[in-house]
Amino acid sequence: MVSKTTVVSLIGLLAMVYLATQMPPPPKSDPAGGFVVDIDVDDNGDGLVDAARIRLSDGRYLAYREKGVSKNESNYRIVLVHGFGSSKEMNFPASQELIESLGIYFVLYDRAGYGESDPNPRRTVKSEAFDIVELADQLQIGSKFYVIGVSIGSYPTWSCLKYIPHRLAGVALIVPTINYEWPSLPQSLIRTDYRRRLIQRSLWISKHIPGLLYWWISQKVVPSTSVLERNPVYFSDRDIEVLKTTKGFPMLTQDKLQDRSVFYALRGDVVAAFGDWGFDPVRLSNPFPHNESSVHIWQGYEDKVVPFQLQRFISRKLSWIKYHEVRDGGHLILHYNGMCDYFLRALLVGEESILFRPKTA
Repeated sequence: MVSKTTVVSLIGLLAMVYLATQMPPPPKSDPAGGFVVDIDVDDNGDGLVDAARIRLSDGRYLAYREKGVSKNESNYRIVLVHGFGSSKEMNFPASQELIESLGIYFVLYDRAGYGESDPNPRRTVKSEAFDIVELADQLQIGSKFYVIGVSIGSYPTWSCLKYIPHRLAGVALIVPTINYEWPSLPQSLIRTDYRRRLIQRSLWISKHIPGLLYWWISQKVVPSTSVLERNPVYFSDRDIEVLKTTKGFPMLTQDKLQDRSVFYALRGDVVAAFGDWGFDPVRLSNPFPHNESSVHIWQGYEDKVVPFQLQRFISRKLSWIKYHEVRDGGHLILHYNGMCDYFLRALLVGEESILFRPKTA
């Protein structure tokens, strides 16, 4: 039987993953706001929003948005991959000055089943990479492009490193989630990790008895937004400060989760992210053997979702990954003032700060 503790813990964990990408943008009048994503407006008053979409080879539609400088005038072209419960409306608060000076073009898209993109009933880790390829090709952003994946949006990004390394100009994984099924993860680091047990239990429930999980959620066991925001089990001190400016968890409210289409889209993402990938990322080869570009992992030392010890292990095994650690950072480092500029400078022009060298004992 599914316990209330399991469901509440699952919702709390997923709420953290959700907020890693879905923070509200700063006011337009804020000069430090930089690159923010505008919400589409329903000008027709009919409740429908007309987003730009492409049709994929399997007939599904994928919705997207373009931001930054124009594609034709850009020096760098980046696909941004949103996380759990987020969308192409995610906020990526890089400074406008940096975007213009470097000439950065962004394309953000709704992953399968999110926002205005069609669901993919055959979704796999591999299919996520080829959605990105089709998007890039139809938008003609070039034979090579950059990919930045955030939180659960890291599994499509790892998939790109596995299946389309020849198309990548560079990669950054921001607070990437860990799949505890990866064979190379040492038992000494994961045996007693409560997150592993929670994810394994939740994955089994999601795969085998999703109807029962849906029923539990319908019985008002979802904790309130205010409870989640104040809970140090889920958030670091700095994350909690950031959360004071948020509007809560719109994709994880009881009303939203009771919508079966929303529930099953989120469930499908969890199953893909934490199920069998068919490969072990720790055994991947360097996509840039001649140092023509780089792959980066950015991690918060105080992240309550993903333990920094596992990210350090991965970066040691994959010595070609450049590992950066925010010493007082939690899972929401994307939204800390100035961090997106650090991400972009490291990825695009190789500028690295000593501020983010891993903390030593």
